Amino acid sequence: MLHDQELLDRLTAFAPVVFDGEVFRATRRGRDPLATSVAGGRWMAPNQTPTLYTSCERDGALAEIVHHWHQLTPLPSKPVIVHTLSAHLRKSLRLGRAELSGLDVDFGSPTPGRTQEIGAAVAYLEYDGLIAPSLRWVCDNVIVFGSILERRSNDFIVRSSEEVDWRQWMRDHGGVC
Repeated sequence: MLHDQELLDRLTAFAPVVFDGEVFRATRRGRDPLATSVAGGRWMAPNQTPTLYTSCERDGALAEIVHHWHQLTPLPSKPVIVHTLSAHLRKSLRLGRAELSGLDVDFGSPTPGRTQEIGAAVAYLEYDGLIAPSLRWVCDNVIVFGSILERRSNDFIVRSSEEVDWRQWMRDHGGVC
């Protein structure tokens, strides 16, 4: 994939940060919580860099999966599993709403085109991950690029897992996020 040189230059102007903390990941039962995906998402186009999407808050992880599962027909009836992970990223990029707006991200847009360009460029620049605001919950998400999970597996540890009735969580939190 070719990257826009102007975008690469703008991204390298931001100072890298270390992330060392707790993150959450909601998955279907039986899925490895550290398994990356190439299916694509807000920050990575399909069939590009393997990516692991996590959230800094438990409810943020649930909001993400509820948003996606609510679009399925029929609605899944099985509960989700919310995993608590400890994560250590030695070189990540933190982009808040102001920085993303300066990079031409339209938060009102349902299409992820520009955010996917940014995610792919950050991965290309060999960052471990990207920390960015969630569009579904008031928290940050931590997007981890798959190569780090293979190289430094001790930096990502599953601390606990709990079963959650996602439909009940959705009702308790006012519907789809």
